[in-house]
Amino acid sequence: MQRPHLNNSIWGGVLAVLLCSAAAAQPVEYTVTMQGAVAGRMLVDAKPDGRVSVDFSYRNNGRGPDILESFALGALGAPMAYEGTGRSTMGAEIKERFAVAAGRLAWLSRVDQGDEAIAESTLFLPLEPTPAYGVQVLQSLIQRSERVAPVVGGHRLAAEKVATLALPGPSGPVAAALWMLTGADSEPWYYWLRDDASHALLGLVYPGWELVLKGHESLGAAMLDRQNKAQDERLVALQRRLAQPLPGTTLISNVRWFDAHATAMRGPSDVWLHGGRIAAVTPPGALRTRPDQVIDGSARTLLPGLFDMHVHAWSGQGLYNVAAGVTSVRSMGGDNAEVARLKGRIDRGEVAGPTVYPAGFIEGKSPFSARYGFVVDSLQEALEAVDWYAVRGYRQIKLYNSIRPEWVKPLTAHAHRRGLVVAGHVPAFMRAEEVVRAGYDELTHINQVMLNFVVRDGDDTRTLARFTRVGEDGKRLDLAGPRVRAFLALLRKHRTTVDPTLGAFEAMFNQQQGQPNPSWVDVAEHLPAVWRRSLKVAEMDLEGDRLTSYRRSYQRMLDLTAAMHRAGVPLVAGTDGFAGLGLHRELALYVRAGIPPLQVLRIATLNGARVAGADHLAGSIEPGKAADLVLIDGDPSQRIADLRRASLVFKGGVAYAPAQIYEALGFKPFVDAVRLESSAATSR
Repeated sequence: MQRPHLNNSIWGGVLAVLLCSAAAAQPVEYTVTMQGAVAGRMLVDAKPDGRVSVDFSYRNNGRGPDILESFALGALGAPMAYEGTGRSTMGAEIKERFAVAAGRLAWLSRVDQGDEAIAESTLFLPLEPTPAYGVQVLQSLIQRSERVAPVVGGHRLAAEKVATLALPGPSGPVAAALWMLTGADSEPWYYWLRDDASHALLGLVYPGWELVLKGHESLGAAMLDRQNKAQDERLVALQRRLAQPLPGTTLISNVRWFDAHATAMRGPSDVWLHGGRIAAVTPPGALRTRPDQVIDGSARTLLPGLFDMHVHAWSGQGLYNVAAGVTSVRSMGGDNAEVARLKGRIDRGEVAGPTVYPAGFIEGKSPFSARYGFVVDSLQEALEAVDWYAVRGYRQIKLYNSIRPEWVKPLTAHAHRRGLVVAGHVPAFMRAEEVVRAGYDELTHINQVMLNFVVRDGDDTRTLARFTRVGEDGKRLDLAGPRVRAFLALLRKHRTTVDPTLGAFEAMFNQQQGQPNPSWVDVAEHLPAVWRRSLKVAEMDLEGDRLTSYRRSYQRMLDLTAAMHRAGVPLVAGTDGFAGLGLHRELALYVRAGIPPLQVLRIATLNGARVAGADHLAGSIEPGKAADLVLIDGDPSQRIADLRRASLVFKGGVAYAPAQIYEALGFKPFVDAVRLESSAATSR
């Protein structure tokens, strides 16, 4: 097949600009740090002729991107030609270019191409740009009178200065400004620029990850603190606009509801709420008292709030989760201080979000370390980390890839003595059956389970081998064979929970470059316009026999998940990916694997509550429990996809209409908002 190509007249003319000689200029270097440790760098070389070259690379958790960019600037600093090459975080090839000339844009990436007329002010976002490209787009917007511009994909970008800060730089005070770029994503992008005519980049900062001008790394903490306040202000404003308090008594009338203990649908019934709790569940009309507000539950289904048992919590996730009916999450690794801060804000009702149950992350020190929680260099340090979590009320710790095998048994024993349960990855050079015997209470990720059968001596699963070995050899797993039967018996004997996160591997093992992401194809029309193009970008380069192999291995992942369920192994549902809608996909994959929908609903509610240690508060619909509930327009026990059709979500004494949340985030709603009727209009 002939390779598609750009309009040569456009590309050739602008490429000459990229390749022309220019006076020497000093490159600017930025340091990438994760949890305070240097992880990589970004080198930006801007020439006087408007040509910019970027070298961006970092490593965390045994992987990371390597990207080389060149782009040429036109009027108002807008990128007019671009070329990007390299490798993505998961190793897929990056190869993209575009050019603008004579009112036309032509582009070619590894997943699409185009050639179209555009307005002079239109900007273009590559699929996988470096932070330097985002900064250049922001700087171009700042130069425009209204600081807005259309972007290819059907939306617009806007720049807004949201804060200023005087920072104590190494050579004297630095005037900094926090700028917010909206329209590129459902969440704003934040950049710290010099607050002068240059608008030069000082840094990008997020909890646990910073990119800061070299020599100014100490400024990251102050920038992050002020940025958190700006993000909080935005989320508080959204909470005030979207939350619907439920004073007094609320009646959800004539509703079908899920009995998680019996794994069955009940009703129709009246469900009464008061003071943020479930007050009663009765036959319709049994209580002769007038509620303060009434919600018609006819032809709808009421579920306990869903549990996402594998997230890496950050403030921007809250609204996505609430819109999807996810009222509780377990955070499986992150910046400990930031997770605690977020949990407190949600618990106090300052911002919208699910109840957060944090797990304490412990990783061994190695070149492949994931930089969350504690990164330890000895067993003694690991034991001290367990104690740190224990005295702060954590229920669980999570061990990771670089924990040394000889530490596992004493660590799990120490955690158990402190009253903590132990979950995690299988450390490199061990198998799942070994960590279960050593005391693990839970295994996270289906690939970690599959590796028990396919890992080879010498495989270092701190690298991408923990994915590629499963993709290459998982298809040969004999689920009826003695090794699998013995392993399932071991899990059942130890009551070991498994958190499969099937959705985290669906696209990785199934998607071909340029084809739709299978996890999102059913909801693509609801996503923000700028997102849709990126859905054709695959994490790995899979073609031909390799693609066939990985797809067959993924089917074995599904089959093994169903086999564990049939064998009585407790499962919980987690995403380790996009919040909210990602959990709906996770549950749909359990149904596809062969687990009945009613059982899947139990996994996502009562199972999650029990493993989180919260089944006395949530996970089922019964009097006295928190009013964490989801009202569905449909019946997910018959069609699991109906989970997307949440019309109202209850979080304690507050209700949220998902339709309103999705509109605020730039999504197309799935159903209309349900009406809350005042009792003044009703009589019982």
